[in-house]
Amino acid sequence: MEDDNLLRGKQKRYLRAHAHSMRPLFSVGKNGLTEAWLTQLTGALENRELIKINLQQSADVDVMDTKAYIEDNTDIQVVQTIGRVLVLYRPATNEENQKISVIVENI
Repeated sequence: MEDDNLLRGKQKRYLRAHAHSMRPLFSVGKNGLTEAWLTQLTGALENRELIKINLQQSADVDVMDTKAYIEDNTDIQVVQTIGRVLVLYRPATNEENQKISVIVENI
């Protein structure tokens, strides 16, 4: 991930507030972290730009492993981790789906 693509504090705060009322859309279970799972995650973020995921009790990985895997293998940014829940952000490439990223850019 490029350094100039990192979010500033105010941008992260806006995204955390926006994600507060959201429910987790994806889970990490006993199958762990796979390329197929990452592909689904990227596709969901293309449509929504901001999602939550949670780690199930049966997951073989912890929150830090999951965060590192996502950030090392994609351009997705982990905005926040609370317990077993991660808030993920990635600006959409399709202009029709760019709702949150337009606001975040201007913060």
